[in-house]
Amino acid sequence: MTSVRHITLSELQRRIGEAVEGALPLPLWVVAEISEMKVNTSGHCYLELIEKGEGSRSTTAIAQARAVMWRQDYQVLSVMFAHQTGERLQSGMKLLVRVMVTHHPLYGLSLRITDIDATYTIGESERQRQQTISQLKADGVWDINRSVALPRIVQRIAVVASGSSAGYRDFINELRSGGYAFRVELFEAVVQGEAAEGSMVDALEQIAAHEESFDVVVIIRGGGSVSDLKCFDSYLLSSVVAQFPLPVLTGIGHDKDTSVVDMVAHTPLKTPTAVAGWLVERMAQEWALVEEYAKRLAEYARNVVAVSRLRVERRDLLRARAEQRLSTEQSLLELRGEQLLSAVRLRMERERQKMLRYRELLLAHRPDGVLRRGFAIVRRGEEALSSVTQLGEGDEVRIEMHDGEAQMRVERITKKE
Repeated sequence: MTSVRHITLSELQRRIGEAVEGALPLPLWVVAEISEMKVNTSGHCYLELIEKGEGSRSTTAIAQARAVMWRQDYQVLSVMFAHQTGERLQSGMKLLVRVMVTHHPLYGLSLRITDIDATYTIGESERQRQQTISQLKADGVWDINRSVALPRIVQRIAVVASGSSAGYRDFINELRSGGYAFRVELFEAVVQGEAAEGSMVDALEQIAAHEESFDVVVIIRGGGSVSDLKCFDSYLLSSVVAQFPLPVLTGIGHDKDTSVVDMVAHTPLKTPTAVAGWLVERMAQEWALVEEYAKRLAEYARNVVAVSRLRVERRDLLRARAEQRLSTEQSLLELRGEQLLSAVRLRMERERQKMLRYRELLLAHRPDGVLRRGFAIVRRGEEALSSVTQLGEGDEVRIEMHDGEAQMRVERITKKE
């Protein structure tokens, strides 16, 4: 067998280590994202660092390396980082770290983190936040939820929160203290950490499936660190809230900054208690308005009743006056009737007396009456004569008297001078 020159694996690893450490003897500043992070019982912090592909929402890793912060470094750097950024070191965070490249024969290549530039993380968080805001505006969804009409009576409330949190308890207690009949349904969700975004989106989707059952959606959690609340700056959650079909109220508990979810929500408020107080105050205003309308309605009803009563009283008065006038007119009519009847009777009596007198006159002037008084009617034939000029001597005339007639001949005619 031919003898082949070779080296051991440990020798290979030693040479690699020397080559790497020789090529990179000085600390380097490296940008990377924490993929995994674990602090063991000894106080050392072990991390998996990755670099993702292009694009703000890319999930594909194009580089990966193990890293470590020894106990003394981790204790100092983690405290300083939290103080400067308001956030704890955690998975998903993008960092600018100073590293020493090392190579261990057993564990291979690793990076020892000796410093963290907190200002980079602050700037990166703000950059991502501003990028989310710009994207939402570019999508045309920035103002959608704020334009959703808020019902005048907000009584049916869907709550996205952790049911065991102090914030949720504060919300419920404040709501109950108002004394109004709110109907609250909790949609349990994780409201901090890596699982928060997906959990709250799932809860919102459940509510959207029964949107006709609710007036508003309330998203609440108690106060926390900036890192605890970072999920409320995420693009996915903010986009869902911005396009939600019901008005969204937020009480996320930020002390300083306003989250992107707050910005796109219909009504952002500081705390869960503030949200409940706002709902109670709104209900109180509507209730006061209802009471005012009820008062006005009652006053209007009283006025209507008073006017109706007055009309009835006036109608009764008019009826009494009409009856009195009718009675007076009836009495007057009866009196006038009696007077007319008396006058008619008197007039008839007078006329009767006149008729009697006329009758006597007529009787007195009848031919037979005249003849009885010694007068006579001279007739020639059937013609009654009234003048001697109508006679001639020798004429045959008939003398009519009251008790008979006589035939005579005219012998002489004598005229009066």
